Amino acid sequence: METREAAERFVGVWRRAWAEHDVDALLELYAENCVHRSMPFRAPHRGRGELGAYLRWSFAAERVTDVRFSAPVVGADGVAVAEFRVLSEEDGAPATLAGCVFARFDAAGLAVETRDYWHTVEGHREPEGALFFG
Repeated sequence: METREAAERFVGVWRRAWAEHDVDALLELYAENCVHRSMPFRAPHRGRGELGAYLRWSFAAERVTDVRFSAPVVGADGVAVAEFRVLSEEDGAPATLAGCVFARFDAAGLAVETRDYWHTVEGHREPEGALFFG
């Protein structure tokens, strides 16, 4: 599978499945032996089992009201990046999570390595600038 096709599928499934907390749909995007880094200095989640546990934990206190992803930007060697923004309520308080995901895909179009960079703020806010969400 071409990187662009894999990245567009990845973003499309994440957009829908994050809003619905559909962990099974998300895990189908990843290779069995994937490595996911949820933040640069956290220990990585290795394999679908650890990733699934992390996603279930992350979604536990979150009620999503809106999920947006930019179109992916595709680079060399199976790598793509996309920006995301999620409006939610966490423990009843409005919050915004904004960040980006870097993904490397194998020939079958599965994510073998992903890394997120993100930040949360209280309330519902739009990121400044219009690089991807314009």
